[in-house]
Amino acid sequence: MNIHEYQAKSILREAGVPVPAGDVAFTVEEAVGCAMRIMSETGTDTIAVKAQIHAGGRGKGGGVKIAKSIEEVAVFAEQILGMNLITHQTGPKGKLVRKLLVEQGIYQKGVSEVKEFYMSILLNRASGTNMIMYSPQGGMDIEAVAANTPELIFKEEIDPLGIQSFQARRIAFNLGLSGKAFSQMVKFVIALYGAYLKADASLFEINPVVKNSSDDIFAADAKVNVDDNALFRHSIIEAMRDRDEEDPAELEASDNNLNFVKLDGNVGCMVNGAGLAMATMDIIKLSGGDPANFLDVGGGANAKTVAAGFRIILKDPNVKAILVNIFGGIVRCDRVAQGIVDAYKEVGNISVPVIVRLQGTNANEGKELIDGSGLKVSTATTLQEAAHLVKSVV
Repeated sequence: MNIHEYQAKSILREAGVPVPAGDVAFTVEEAVGCAMRIMSETGTDTIAVKAQIHAGGRGKGGGVKIAKSIEEVAVFAEQILGMNLITHQTGPKGKLVRKLLVEQGIYQKGVSEVKEFYMSILLNRASGTNMIMYSPQGGMDIEAVAANTPELIFKEEIDPLGIQSFQARRIAFNLGLSGKAFSQMVKFVIALYGAYLKADASLFEINPVVKNSSDDIFAADAKVNVDDNALFRHSIIEAMRDRDEEDPAELEASDNNLNFVKLDGNVGCMVNGAGLAMATMDIIKLSGGDPANFLDVGGGANAKTVAAGFRIILKDPNVKAILVNIFGGIVRCDRVAQGIVDAYKEVGNISVPVIVRLQGTNANEGKELIDGSGLKVSTATTLQEAAHLVKSVV
């Protein structure tokens, strides 16, 4: 689950990770109030006004402004709130800005000694351990740094027993720090890793980590992704979910306990099992089509889940056909077939070809049930048959 920057920083702050003073605002008046309070409490002479959407590249899209007065805070807040912010991650449709993060500015008048670093924590699937990836080149696209100057990308593998102090010191050393900044970075890294573990996160990305003129280290930005499977342990984090930021199809899938990922193809697929889903997408590709989604209805597929799957797939205007690929192991194929028939009638107005491939327990009975339903549904029992039918309609 993705969360907003202001929510991510609240998690960091609670874990002892230094972050700029700031608060969320939903109106221009709230933004001005936040700015006045921050200026009074911190003595800062600049205020950052940041759009809060689940996408990167906000600054380049005009969603981040640095105000040098309360008047500018009001102007920028009015400009950003309600704007349709388009970045390289939102796509051409953009996202509506409904809230702002108003926080203490990094850059102060007359100060030029600010340095920016990149740091992220994530799972290294090759080694099976968590990894801290960092670079002295922060504040810019890490992909560009990796492509142009790969020697400036450092990685620290963390043992399951936890991060060791020598590893935090090595990170600070590789970032070129010394003195107070060195010791502050060591504390920062240890606290950040602790926050990552406590939140059951799958990603922490801090870009930039900032060293100011006083050699203090803090997280100027924060992107946090939390493992959905761990949310039952984190009611406070789960409450941070912003449904307005989620894709409507993925939202409906989540509400129906379906595993769904939207892709860019033209053949929708509905399966029971993640491995079978991957094989189904291979079938679609080999047949000349492109998968439009990953949709796993689980081992207990029934009329309700299948109907939800059809509705979700049909939300995509690019879908030209739907392939339902079911293996009857945990569930009998004839029961799934009846669920498909019921779901097809419930959804109604399915204008694209539907292909159903059944294999496993009572597969023949399931095929007969669908064939005798009078619905415009083609059936198959082998992968080759399913591939041939997909090829005929794409």
